[in-house]
Amino acid sequence: MNFLQELNAPQLDAVCYTKGPMLIIAGPGSGKTRVLTYRIAYLIENGIDPFQILALTFTNKASAEMRARIEKIVGAEARNLFMGTFHSVFARILRKEAGKLGYPSNFTIYDTNDSKSVLKAIIKAQGLDEKIYKPSQVFYRISQAKNALISPQAYAENIEMLEEDAAAGKPKIAKLYALYALKCKQNGAMDFDDLLVNFHLLLVKFPESLYYYQNKFQHILIDEFQDTNTAQYAIIKKLADANQQLSVVGDDAQSIYAFRGATITNILNFQRDFPDYHLVKLEQNYRSTPQIVKAANHLIKHNKAQIAKEIWTSNQLGEAIKVFKTASDNEEGKKVADLIFELKMRENLSNNDFAILYRTNAQSRAMEEALRRMNIPYRIYGGLSFYQRKEIKDLLAYLKLTVNPKEEESLRRVINYPKRGIGDTTIDKLTVLASENNCSIWEILEKIEEHSFPTRTTQVLREFVTMIQSFQTMLTSKNAYDLAAYAAKSTHLLQELYNDKTVEGVSRYENIQELLNGIKEFSTEDVVYDFEELGNDRSLGAYLQNISLLTGDEKQNDNEESVKMMTIHAAKGLEFPVVFSVGLEENLFPSAMSLYTREDLEEERRLFYVAITRAEKHLYISYANTRYKFGNLQFSEPSRFLKELPETELQFLGAPVKKENNLFERKSESGLSSSAIQQQRKALLIRRPNASNTNYDEAFEADDPSNLKVGQSVLHQRFGKGVVTHIAEGVNSIASIQFEQEGEKKIMLKFAKLKILD
Repeated sequence: MNFLQELNAPQLDAVCYTKGPMLIIAGPGSGKTRVLTYRIAYLIENGIDPFQILALTFTNKASAEMRARIEKIVGAEARNLFMGTFHSVFARILRKEAGKLGYPSNFTIYDTNDSKSVLKAIIKAQGLDEKIYKPSQVFYRISQAKNALISPQAYAENIEMLEEDAAAGKPKIAKLYALYALKCKQNGAMDFDDLLVNFHLLLVKFPESLYYYQNKFQHILIDEFQDTNTAQYAIIKKLADANQQLSVVGDDAQSIYAFRGATITNILNFQRDFPDYHLVKLEQNYRSTPQIVKAANHLIKHNKAQIAKEIWTSNQLGEAIKVFKTASDNEEGKKVADLIFELKMRENLSNNDFAILYRTNAQSRAMEEALRRMNIPYRIYGGLSFYQRKEIKDLLAYLKLTVNPKEEESLRRVINYPKRGIGDTTIDKLTVLASENNCSIWEILEKIEEHSFPTRTTQVLREFVTMIQSFQTMLTSKNAYDLAAYAAKSTHLLQELYNDKTVEGVSRYENIQELLNGIKEFSTEDVVYDFEELGNDRSLGAYLQNISLLTGDEKQNDNEESVKMMTIHAAKGLEFPVVFSVGLEENLFPSAMSLYTREDLEEERRLFYVAITRAEKHLYISYANTRYKFGNLQFSEPSRFLKELPETELQFLGAPVKKENNLFERKSESGLSSSAIQQQRKALLIRRPNASNTNYDEAFEADDPSNLKVGQSVLHQRFGKGVVTHIAEGVNSIASIQFEQEGEKKIMLKFAKLKILD
């Protein structure tokens, strides 16, 4: 067994221990996958039949990779392992056992869309309002119950859950749950949650089945144990109860999926359920620099609910963790893009070496726009590019239709969203009429009463036209934000998303708010847009043109090196040479929704721990002083998590900034002079659309705007020289400046980038 020689002492212990239950606490970068793989190989080479080994993972990818690695060691026997995700393995077993539970062996497995379709029919048959009882929300609630092993009958008797439903205005969910469970069984179908629930039911109701599978699976191994939910752990405990040969691998400090039903108590209470367990701690980190490891240790010690451990590394010393603040989230994006550009040249890195991690999907907007302006290719992992998300395209379609009602792609997208009873038959008829009359569909809609549609259809179409026309009347009197906000409310699109309280629904609502925040910032003349020649046009048409220029080329070259962008949840298990953890502000990270209980706050801290430990060599942490929220500019406080990092390992950028510390004024570590860097950046700017600003100077240093006085001469990056004529004091102080060539401009001082000349 030469492969054992590759292991350190704790890893070897974890691989070879076979005297009973074992909990393996695997810190980040500690070789968890190797240990799990080698343990299975070790068991097989020591005479355990692979048919008697059950190995459960959380992704098909992880399972396939582990099986391939085991096969390289033990050969084709690896194919006989019972290895896969919880759902795939249990589905395989239930095919054989389904008859005992009243299901056919060829039962159908419903995906989420199938389940929602069944629920939609049930809701309609019950005469309930689908706007209140949305299938997606009802399904989410039922899924939560199933993952906690709460049956329809138990749900109906659970006072707490019934009160929660009543408070949410959905008192009929218990009945819908019962009807849904009945319909699934009548249809010979199980959803993904049923695969867990029914396998647990098989073990509880049929002792002979429990005895069979307890003896069949002589060794059970669980990956990412901290991510198990109540149902999964209940099954594991029953299967392992007979011979106690259970090995679980995980890290309580990386338990971040409570919103999916995962419960950290499973790993924290392992000792209670298996009192004779053997504990192994994999504490050596092979991934990160000592500075990053020390910061992660320092942070996570603030959690009370944890298994004590001290991660360490023998890796070479690296550089300090960089922390910086910016005036706004847009400035944060620009700073990140600048640093990526600088690091690529300074250390000869590729785009693939960089990852930008954020707490919510909505934060990707500012980052994407900044990277696009710098012509830095990027890829969104675990999601779509901000402007490709359905909810964003829906609202933008309304806005495009307002500016150009003849644009039929947008019209088709929103004519029946949110639903207003306009079906495909009506749209097909409108298309035929437009073709016959050699005009646009909109022109048919404007004269809808002249065409033979049913009375109700005519009325609905007339209301749609009137709504769009009302938006059009605002094009000349309202700026882009006021019009967009009005449209979002009038179309009921905002309300539609707000009512969806699922994890996905909340994310979609946040995305819409972020789009409106971006439009608000665009509409505010006081905000300086570097690299763009917007003039004074802050209309909706100008905004849509600007977005079109930014997003005009959405084609993704799969072979192109790209910066990785993702939520921290999506980054778990990954690693990158350079990591930017952005948006470290109170109420954003930690999330405002996590501040009511210690359990939620500690999960947020574990999430930041995961972000930090994704970095191999360079870690940058950033936060913004201001962000637009719900159309209002709000000041932000630095996250409490920043104060929990050891100052000895941090380097604060820009507070205060000495001249020699300016990235583009000092000589870079690669030997490139500041002028060389500037020349390359300017060459990049030439290729960038709308980068026609002749006053732009990389060496420009703005002065503190609080020192500004009436009568002073100033220099602005884009507008040139000017004189301060008035300063309006207040929460958002605004300076009126008469520029020599651009005329008078009003600039919000908190965003002002002005050099005082006298």
